[in-house]
Amino acid sequence: MSDNNLLSPNSAPHSEVEHIKRSSNYLRGSLEETLLDPITGSIPEDDNRLMKFHGSYMQDDRDLRNERQKQKLEPAYQFMLRVRAAGGVVTPEQWLTVDRLACQYAGETIRLTTRQSFQLHGIIKWNLKKTIREVNDAMLSTLAACGDVNRNVMCNPNPYQSEAHGEVYEWARQISEHLNPRTRAYFEIWLDGEKVLDSQDSETEQEPIYGPVYLPRKFKIGVAVPPSNDVDVFSQDLGFIAILNDDGKLQGFNVTVGGGMGMTHGDPKTYPQVAQVIGFCKPEQAVDVAEKTVTIQRDYGDRAVRKHARFKYTIDDRGIDWFIGELHKRLGWELEAARPYHFEHNGDRYGWVKGSNGKWHLTLFIQNGRVKDIGDHMLMTGLREIAKVHTGDFRLTANQNLIIANVTAQKKKKIEELAKQYGLTDGAHHTALRRNSMACVALPTCGLAMAESERYLPELLDKIEPIIVENGLQEEDIVIRMTGCPNGCARPMLAEIAFIGKAPGKYNMYLGGGFAGNRLNKLYKENIGETEILESLRPIIGHYAKERNEGEHFGDFVIRAGYVKEVRCGQEFHA
Repeated sequence: MSDNNLLSPNSAPHSEVEHIKRSSNYLRGSLEETLLDPITGSIPEDDNRLMKFHGSYMQDDRDLRNERQKQKLEPAYQFMLRVRAAGGVVTPEQWLTVDRLACQYAGETIRLTTRQSFQLHGIIKWNLKKTIREVNDAMLSTLAACGDVNRNVMCNPNPYQSEAHGEVYEWARQISEHLNPRTRAYFEIWLDGEKVLDSQDSETEQEPIYGPVYLPRKFKIGVAVPPSNDVDVFSQDLGFIAILNDDGKLQGFNVTVGGGMGMTHGDPKTYPQVAQVIGFCKPEQAVDVAEKTVTIQRDYGDRAVRKHARFKYTIDDRGIDWFIGELHKRLGWELEAARPYHFEHNGDRYGWVKGSNGKWHLTLFIQNGRVKDIGDHMLMTGLREIAKVHTGDFRLTANQNLIIANVTAQKKKKIEELAKQYGLTDGAHHTALRRNSMACVALPTCGLAMAESERYLPELLDKIEPIIVENGLQEEDIVIRMTGCPNGCARPMLAEIAFIGKAPGKYNMYLGGGFAGNRLNKLYKENIGETEILESLRPIIGHYAKERNEGEHFGDFVIRAGYVKEVRCGQEFHA
């Protein structure tokens, strides 16, 4: 394949980011020199683009911007570091390492992400290298946690299907490992590895899958095990739906392609999309399917307009039949017909569950994924003490919660005592609405945020919950999500109720997503504040309580009742 084809299958001009990647010598750029610059806590924008591939974003504390500007100081620059863990599975020892690094370098807080990763916020430039080194010493990595590559591969934790989960998780781990970038830049810059003295002329030597300019945009993969769709498989660029036989044995995977959440306010050419099921593959074929799908996006994705560079647009522009034909050609074999499957929900199962392997699993409610000691709620300390005695593993869920998994019968009582002592909870005292809530970080650290999200959603829920309780719906599962911008990090476009930041204190309100994560929602009201949000929701919730059918979910009801139209395809999202 020619070098030009790796940039684009056509002669369109390329975005600035494409040129930054090409001239970076496989993600090196001037990062090594930049990190040693003592004059500023920031790094140049070109290096910041490359830094994402290494697992970090430069940010600044937006709460402090004006004050620092008045004092003629540069912004409070800091770095968010994302730690990858395929399928969200880590050992107690690894948890303790992340905990220690958070306490030492990241403001004594850990963020569990919607992609089953850790985020550490507030790391200053001078501490970045030592933090990444210690992450790697714990057999974890930040490589490819961000950037135009395949991100952390998600996998359903399935604590109640221990046997199937183990096998499915292993395939997710293999896909993740196979799609890792091969450049030595990460090891040279952060781990003091031996330097490659000469620039490599052949992309196959350094990046056999990605080539010298990597992908046009980020790429996301998720593996789901029915009946749970907690990874929101239809939001992924590439998805694998595990097909089990009657004995619970893995037969293979249905393959889904073309999902993606991000869009831009006011630009109807951008939209969220749900993935399509295109066929079935055997377990041992999944890695090959993943590789060939990634290479198709590498070769045909839009490198001129980054807003149009996600895989969903490649498929929508060229057609699903084109993609299937191109995939079969590259595989040298064809997918089988898709197998039947059924999803019931995309939430977590809280509390203690006994797995098929005889061990116990405790799913804890972690509001918006924030692990921190606040007053008497000693969440961070409690998890640290559990990690010291736990002999199983920890599993980060796709809903920002945490599973203390594979607890032996002998350890169960001790872990129960520690959870009670430190106020760790399964959320049973909360409404089901809060237990099904999710928010992105947004302000003050995310540079893209237009409005609050993580800091505001709990406060908004405090005001929505009385309406829920008045109508006797406190145990009714309703999926509610909020983001500070339309990039969709908390997958709001799939929620039954969603709020997407438009401006400070203002949100677009969406209704009608599928309870099992299989349908997009629809704009109900635009650019509204808290008063109008509550005034809008009160009659709808009351209507739902009085006139819903048996077993009817909120998202289905608002469509049947005519509040919004059903949206099954992203091209209809703005219609």
